[in-house]
Amino acid sequence: MGCTIDKEIIEKTIAFHGHTCPGLAIGIRLSELAIQRLQIDKAQKPVCVAETDMCALDAIQFLTGCSYGKGNLVHKDYGKSGFTFFDREAEKGFRALFLDNFRSNDPGREILGKLMGKVTAGTATPEEEEQCQTLRKEAITRIMNADLDELFSVKEVSTPPVRPARILESIQCETCGEMTMESRIRRYGGQYLCIPCFMAMEQKI
Repeated sequence: MGCTIDKEIIEKTIAFHGHTCPGLAIGIRLSELAIQRLQIDKAQKPVCVAETDMCALDAIQFLTGCSYGKGNLVHKDYGKSGFTFFDREAEKGFRALFLDNFRSNDPGREILGKLMGKVTAGTATPEEEEQCQTLRKEAITRIMNADLDELFSVKEVSTPPVRPARILESIQCETCGEMTMESRIRRYGGQYLCIPCFMAMEQKI
């Protein structure tokens, strides 16, 4: 069964992101999965841990209520298409992994990848740009029309994937003078430094 999220809400999600693309479509379907399994959009204490920084995160922010600003959308730079959703109040959650065989079974995947490279580099012809747009639309349609179990493998999670966000003390960097969260302060040569000043001092980093 295809996506069950209202079309008007999908259009608002696209407007929030700025354009439509396969990555955003994945995020819409992920959010749909989290809403179905956890009612994450109504949860009092939701959290999402994303193992990538792809376009899907904008859909997750818009549709689930998990956001960077609230500290309940956490990015772990693992380079994987894995997303863990958890309801701290209900003490239940799951990790969803986008299935590579769905991606690899897309007949236009290889061509689209090459065309996207050309478009990004500014070397694509008008015909190649048009073909790229057509293939992107086909990839989006394929994602939006698929069953959720065709798109993701899901494993239950019984413990929170991250600790709740905390408000920490700020310490003044002794080089630039800017206030810095204490968990990001580094000590070097007897001084307390922010990360950029520390990196400027310690060239090995």
